[in-house]
Amino acid sequence: MAGMRLLPEDPDVAQVRPAAAADLISDDDRSVAADSWSIKSEYGSTLDDEQRHADATEALNYRADYSSDKDEQEGEGVSSMLGFQSYWDAAYADELTNFREHGHTGEVWFGGDVMENVVSWTKGLCMDICKSHLPNHVADADSEPVGQREIDISGWSVLDIGTGNGLLLQELAKQGFSDLTGTDYSEGAVDLARSLADRDGFTNVKFLVDDILETKLDKRFQLVMDKGTLDAIGLHPDGPIKRIIYWDSVSRLVAPGGLLVITSCNSTKDELVEEVDTLNQRRVACQRPGTVEASVDPPPFRYLDHVRTYPTFTFGGSVGSRVATVAFLRN
Repeated sequence: MAGMRLLPEDPDVAQVRPAAAADLISDDDRSVAADSWSIKSEYGSTLDDEQRHADATEALNYRADYSSDKDEQEGEGVSSMLGFQSYWDAAYADELTNFREHGHTGEVWFGGDVMENVVSWTKGLCMDICKSHLPNHVADADSEPVGQREIDISGWSVLDIGTGNGLLLQELAKQGFSDLTGTDYSEGAVDLARSLADRDGFTNVKFLVDDILETKLDKRFQLVMDKGTLDAIGLHPDGPIKRIIYWDSVSRLVAPGGLLVITSCNSTKDELVEEVDTLNQRRVACQRPGTVEASVDPPPFRYLDHVRTYPTFTFGGSVGSRVATVAFLRN
């Protein structure tokens, strides 16, 4: 039975009709999505413009086909001011002013308890990877015995997408991670995160202005964290299209064998797993016809584990949690 979905309280939330499959692949939508792929990185690009446009079109076509196969439409879509960059620019401008005038840290998205839970749980997963003790993980036959492997997570490269005030990275630093990078599309958020890190003595943490949907990063990270960013993307009126772009972008940022950890208050664990399954199916479907089986790329992600310690509640016969944290392993 599906868990409960709870959206952030927002007086400006507006209900809109569910998007039909045809709506998702209008000419304007194709142009917007294709443009997101066409932006070239100053650090180097692995795809030319023509290929990026083709990939975007295939993604939108596959999503429409996938949706049309369902027997009934999902619940009404929800858009919110939280889906717009202008909202976050204004919010972080206020928080930066409050920090400079009063030393206030600002809001911790999902609360401090959830953040600490996510960090400690994620550290445990990373240590399990070092020891090859992974749930649903098949160890390489050539891997070293547990007793012969040094458990050291300090060198793990970590990226926090939509870092906001950067406090998640500070908590990861306290747990022993040292190669830490935070990105956000709001310049005010990055300024605030840098200011807080300098004040609190975490001067080794790097912060960059970068939009995950148009990322200029060409580095791959062993651990990628997302605490609420996918939620915000989904609250944009073009959320379904932007989520497709998100998954294709993030799949290029997680190193093979690395982890993607997503914390959401808008999606349940099962919904996040289903979304990754859709990504995997689309990637397989996009393989060229006649490709030799041995040369077919594996699907990008597979479900690894989820946090099981969040408080739950029952409503209408369904059991759910206000927050879901799910880890996916990059193949």
